[in-house]
Amino acid sequence: MHDATPLIATIVGGLVLAFVFGAIAHRLRLPVLAGYLLAGVVAGPFTPGYVADAHIAQELADLGVILLMFGVGLHFSLKDLLAVKSISIPGAAGQMGVATGMGMLLGWALGWPPAQGFVFGLALSVASTVVLLRAMEERRLLDSDRGRIAVGWLIVEDLAMVLALVLLPAIGGFLGAEQGTAAPSAGELLGTVAWTIGKVVLFVAVMLVIGKRVIPWTLQAVSASGSRELFRLAVLAIALGVAFGAAHLFDVSFELGAFFAGMMMGESKLSQRAAEETLPLRDAFAVLFFVSIGMLFNPGVVVQHPWIVLAACLIIIVGKSAAAYAIVRAFGRPPKTALTIATSLAQIGEFSFILAGLGVSLGLLSEQARDVLLAAAIVSILVNPLLFVALDRWVARHDADAPEEHPDVRGHTVLVGFGRVGRRVFAELSAAGTPILVIETDEDAVRELRDSGKAEVVIGNAAAALVLAEAHLASARALIVAVPDPFEGGQVVRAARALRADLPIVARAHSQECMGHLSGLGASEVVYGEEELARRMVEMAFPVPVAASHH
Repeated sequence: MHDATPLIATIVGGLVLAFVFGAIAHRLRLPVLAGYLLAGVVAGPFTPGYVADAHIAQELADLGVILLMFGVGLHFSLKDLLAVKSISIPGAAGQMGVATGMGMLLGWALGWPPAQGFVFGLALSVASTVVLLRAMEERRLLDSDRGRIAVGWLIVEDLAMVLALVLLPAIGGFLGAEQGTAAPSAGELLGTVAWTIGKVVLFVAVMLVIGKRVIPWTLQAVSASGSRELFRLAVLAIALGVAFGAAHLFDVSFELGAFFAGMMMGESKLSQRAAEETLPLRDAFAVLFFVSIGMLFNPGVVVQHPWIVLAACLIIIVGKSAAAYAIVRAFGRPPKTALTIATSLAQIGEFSFILAGLGVSLGLLSEQARDVLLAAAIVSILVNPLLFVALDRWVARHDADAPEEHPDVRGHTVLVGFGRVGRRVFAELSAAGTPILVIETDEDAVRELRDSGKAEVVIGNAAAALVLAEAHLASARALIVAVPDPFEGGQVVRAARALRADLPIVARAHSQECMGHLSGLGASEVVYGEEELARRMVEMAFPVPVAASHH
């Protein structure tokens, strides 16, 4: 038997361990991210047994972040970015300044050099794209006002970190961190900053002028060929090719290049299909990203420096979040929006690790500070999903726009999801004069429904008992689950069936396996899209029943 190469061994080991520990975490009702991180700890050099190749794992994780940023760009158009610039730019700058200051204050209390405190605080100030997007996608908030602000805020942070990564070597020399090296003059430092900003501006200009036309045109041309395989390959080639070109031609990070590739692709009418084609690959590499974080974690740092780790965690989870909440409220946004932004930013991730690694290599950050940073990051990543659960419950109970009760709702149909299919179901029910109650998380969809006055609306995740309770299933005529994700739909079906055994429940599926899954959880009827499409096509081709045509 041939020995496995380090690449194959790292991918297989990482995914298998992530599956095992992720399944255990899910069984124990813990965030699956906790399982992925634990898998990395098991595969890391600080625990006995199997040890994965840390260098390869990090490169795989970097690829995952690139694909994830590409997905962000697909969902976030330039119009959306400009729509939230008035709050995202000053908000991110202010929050980063506060968090960096708190990190420097901690460093001063510990007797660290000012340069180390600065790098440490800067690493604490930027949130993880992976963690934030996971939370937003699970709640279908990416296309809402809250989601746009959160993602726009994060993009501004990422842009600031790209600039910091380029400028850090020059700043390190200016601060005298590198021994034996003459500090550059203020003029040289200013020149470096101007040159770096110029390259970023040039890249953005090229993407807006050329990429905005070439990328959508390429997708249309490939789609016209009729080959799904070629279309999928084109999407990945554009995402990775633009990211690689941005890094090597403009000295811009891979992540920023991938983001703009996705944003330009979002201008195409085929953007939804592009997102669906790349989703499985993005998910797989996101898992490897979390495994790679766990591999870097040395559990001994928690025992050796518990109070420093606790202080760093408080800066991330409490201090940074409080600053974000205050800033968003100062801009006149409602508490729900402010709490969502604050919760989204109560963690750190990939850019923090990149910055820490560069800081160590330049002599700006000690290995002890890096280990503390990593421990605090893992704690914040584990705590963040729990904060979102608490936020979901708060929103369900205290949403100022949602009606507190629906006392007159009786004999109604509960519709879960107001997406492409949900809208068509809603139109059919409205035409039939059926009373409707819609459960939805997207703020824009909720606003549209309320403006129409044709339905009662409950905001929240329909799988949550508190949200379903507001839908009055006991007096409902039926429940229609129109969300596309079979796992999310299955959770809703199971929760509803537990509340009422005789409720007619209709769900949607994309395969025979999904039909069995949903039926097993309690769905009365499951609509298989392709099957219904085939039946309808035959009916249209033969208006008269086939058997009758022989008489």
